[in-house]
Amino acid sequence: MSEEAKWYVVHTYSGYENKVKSNIEKVVENRNLQDLIPEVMIPMEEVTEVKGNKIDKGDRKLFPSYVLVKMVLTDDSWYIVRNTRGVTGFVGPASKPVPLTDKEVAALGVDTQRSANVQVGFKEGDNVVVTAGSFEGFTGVVEKFDMEAQTADVRVSMLGRETTVTMPLTQIKSEE
Repeated sequence: MSEEAKWYVVHTYSGYENKVKSNIEKVVENRNLQDLIPEVMIPMEEVTEVKGNKIDKGDRKLFPSYVLVKMVLTDDSWYIVRNTRGVTGFVGPASKPVPLTDKEVAALGVDTQRSANVQVGFKEGDNVVVTAGSFEGFTGVVEKFDMEAQTADVRVSMLGRETTVTMPLTQIKSEE
Protein backbone atom coordinates (compact mmCIF):
# COMPACT_ATOMS: atom_id res chain seq x y z
CA MET A 1 0.00 0.00 0.00
CA SER A 2 1.38 3.36 -0.99
CA GLU A 3 -1.15 5.31 1.07
CA GLU A 4 -0.59 5.79 4.79
CA ALA A 5 -3.26 4.78 7.31
CA LYS A 6 -4.88 7.69 9.15
CA TRP A 7 -7.12 7.89 12.20
CA TYR A 8 -10.85 8.37 11.60
CA VAL A 9 -13.66 8.82 14.12
CA VAL A 10 -16.67 6.51 13.90
CA HIS A 11 -19.95 7.27 15.67
CA THR A 12 -21.71 4.30 17.30
CA TYR A 13 -24.92 3.64 19.14
CA SER A 14 -24.55 4.38 22.85
CA GLY A 15 -22.99 1.41 24.64
CA TYR A 16 -21.95 -0.33 21.39
CA GLU A 17 -18.31 0.88 21.39
CA ASN A 18 -16.76 -2.42 22.52
CA LYS A 19 -19.00 -4.47 20.20
CA VAL A 20 -18.15 -2.26 17.20
CA LYS A 21 -14.42 -2.50 18.00
CA SER A 22 -14.47 -6.29 18.25
CA ASN A 23 -16.67 -6.71 15.13
CA ILE A 24 -14.35 -4.56 13.00
CA GLU A 25 -11.32 -6.45 14.34
CA LYS A 26 -12.98 -9.82 13.50
CA VAL A 27 -13.73 -8.76 9.91
CA VAL A 28 -10.16 -7.45 9.48
CA GLU A 29 -8.76 -10.74 10.80
CA ASN A 30 -11.11 -12.96 8.77
CA ARG A 31 -10.46 -11.12 5.51
CA ASN A 32 -6.76 -10.53 6.24
CA LEU A 33 -7.10 -6.73 5.87
CA GLN A 34 -4.51 -5.67 8.49
CA ASP A 35 -2.84 -3.47 5.85
CA LEU A 36 -6.13 -1.56 5.29
CA ILE A 37 -7.30 -1.34 8.92
CA PRO A 38 -4.30 -1.85 11.23
CA GLU A 39 -5.88 -0.60 14.48
CA VAL A 40 -9.19 0.10 16.22
CA MET A 41 -9.36 1.71 19.65
CA ILE A 42 -11.68 3.23 22.20
CA PRO A 43 -9.96 6.15 23.96
CA MET A 44 -10.03 5.41 27.69
CA GLU A 45 -8.77 7.13 30.80
CA GLU A 46 -7.97 5.62 34.16
CA VAL A 47 -10.16 7.10 36.86
CA THR A 48 -9.46 6.91 40.56
CA GLU A 49 -12.26 7.93 42.90
CA VAL A 50 -11.67 8.53 46.57
CA LYS A 51 -14.74 7.89 48.70
CA GLY A 52 -14.12 8.02 52.42
CA ASN A 53 -11.31 5.55 53.06
CA LYS A 54 -11.78 3.59 49.82
CA ILE A 55 -10.02 4.08 46.50
CA ASP A 56 -11.95 2.85 43.46
CA LYS A 57 -9.96 2.52 40.24
CA GLY A 58 -11.50 1.93 36.86
CA ASP A 59 -11.56 2.90 33.22
CA ARG A 60 -13.89 5.39 31.63
CA LYS A 61 -14.50 6.12 27.96
CA LEU A 62 -13.17 9.56 27.03
CA PHE A 63 -15.71 9.91 24.22
CA PRO A 64 -18.78 7.72 24.74
CA SER A 65 -20.39 6.59 21.44
CA TYR A 66 -17.16 7.08 19.47
CA VAL A 67 -14.50 4.64 18.26
CA LEU A 68 -11.21 5.54 16.56
CA VAL A 69 -10.23 3.52 13.50
CA LYS A 70 -6.79 3.72 11.90
CA MET A 71 -7.26 2.86 8.26
CA VAL A 72 -6.34 3.51 4.67
CA LEU A 73 -9.53 4.99 3.24
CA THR A 74 -10.70 2.91 0.28
CA ASP A 75 -14.15 1.88 -0.87
CA ASP A 76 -13.59 -1.50 0.83
CA SER A 77 -12.41 -0.14 4.18
CA TRP A 78 -15.19 2.47 4.21
CA TYR A 79 -17.80 -0.20 3.45
CA ILE A 80 -16.51 -2.59 6.13
CA VAL A 81 -16.54 0.05 8.87
CA ARG A 82 -19.74 1.82 7.77
CA ASN A 83 -21.71 -1.42 7.60
CA THR A 84 -20.54 -2.81 10.94
CA ARG A 85 -23.51 -3.41 13.24
CA GLY A 86 -23.81 -0.53 15.73
CA VAL A 87 -22.02 2.06 13.56
CA THR A 88 -24.13 5.11 12.70
CA GLY A 89 -21.51 6.73 10.48
CA PHE A 90 -18.19 8.48 10.21
CA VAL A 91 -17.57 11.90 11.73
CA GLY A 92 -17.37 14.40 8.90
CA PRO A 93 -19.60 16.40 6.56
CA ALA A 94 -22.38 14.24 5.07
CA SER A 95 -20.75 11.20 6.73
CA LYS A 96 -17.72 11.63 4.48
CA PRO A 97 -14.79 10.50 6.64
CA VAL A 98 -12.34 13.25 7.58
CA PRO A 99 -9.03 12.04 9.07
CA LEU A 100 -7.83 13.46 12.36
CA THR A 101 -4.86 15.80 12.11
CA ASP A 102 -1.56 14.82 13.76
CA LYS A 103 -2.24 17.51 16.37
CA GLU A 104 -5.68 16.04 17.17
CA VAL A 105 -4.24 12.53 17.39
CA ALA A 106 -1.55 13.75 19.81
CA ALA A 107 -4.16 15.64 21.89
CA LEU A 108 -6.19 12.43 22.20
CA GLY A 109 -3.13 10.64 23.53
CA VAL A 110 -3.65 7.82 21.04
CA ASP A 111 -0.07 6.60 21.45
CA THR A 112 -0.25 6.49 25.23
CA GLN A 113 -3.92 5.39 25.09
CA ARG A 114 -4.66 6.44 28.66
CA SER A 115 -4.26 9.32 31.00
CA ALA A 116 -4.53 9.39 34.76
CA ASN A 117 -7.49 11.19 36.21
CA VAL A 118 -8.08 11.14 39.96
CA GLN A 119 -11.47 12.31 41.16
CA VAL A 120 -11.91 13.38 44.74
CA GLY A 121 -14.91 14.82 46.52
CA PHE A 122 -13.16 18.13 47.23
CA LYS A 123 -10.96 20.73 45.57
CA GLU A 124 -8.19 23.13 46.56
CA GLY A 125 -9.49 25.62 49.13
CA ASP A 126 -12.20 23.25 50.43
CA ASN A 127 -12.58 22.37 54.09
CA VAL A 128 -11.88 18.70 54.81
CA VAL A 129 -11.93 16.33 57.77
CA VAL A 130 -8.98 14.04 58.48
CA THR A 131 -10.41 10.51 58.85
CA ALA A 132 -7.28 8.52 59.73
CA GLY A 133 -3.67 8.83 60.83
CA SER A 134 -2.15 10.97 63.55
CA PHE A 135 -4.35 13.98 62.67
CA GLU A 136 -7.64 12.02 62.74
CA GLY A 137 -10.55 14.24 63.73
CA PHE A 138 -8.82 17.48 62.72
CA THR A 139 -10.37 19.77 60.12
CA GLY A 140 -8.31 21.67 57.63
CA VAL A 141 -8.14 23.38 54.26
CA VAL A 142 -6.76 21.67 51.15
CA GLU A 143 -3.86 23.73 49.82
CA LYS A 144 -2.80 21.53 46.90
CA PHE A 145 -2.93 18.02 45.45
CA ASP A 146 -0.19 15.74 44.16
CA MET A 147 -2.11 13.30 41.98
CA GLU A 148 1.01 11.30 41.09
CA ALA A 149 1.67 10.54 44.75
CA GLN A 150 -2.07 10.61 45.59
CA THR A 151 -1.49 13.02 48.47
CA ALA A 152 -2.80 16.41 49.49
CA ASP A 153 -1.27 19.23 51.49
CA VAL A 154 -3.80 20.17 54.17
CA ARG A 155 -3.47 23.20 56.45
CA VAL A 156 -4.62 22.20 59.94
CA SER A 157 -4.78 24.24 63.11
CA MET A 158 -3.25 22.69 66.19
CA LEU A 159 -2.28 24.28 69.47
CA GLY A 160 -3.35 27.67 68.12
CA ARG A 161 -1.00 27.50 65.12
CA GLU A 162 -1.62 26.58 61.53
CA THR A 163 0.62 23.98 59.97
CA THR A 164 0.58 22.24 56.60
CA VAL A 165 0.57 18.45 56.60
CA THR A 166 0.97 16.16 53.58
CA MET A 167 -1.31 13.13 53.80
CA PRO A 168 -2.76 10.41 51.56
CA LEU A 169 -6.02 11.29 49.78
CA THR A 170 -7.62 8.28 51.47
CA GLN A 171 -7.21 9.93 54.89
CA ILE A 172 -9.33 12.99 54.16
CA LYS A 173 -12.91 13.62 53.16
CA SER A 174 -15.03 16.64 52.36
CA GLU A 175 -16.50 18.42 55.36
CA GLU A 176 -20.27 18.07 55.17
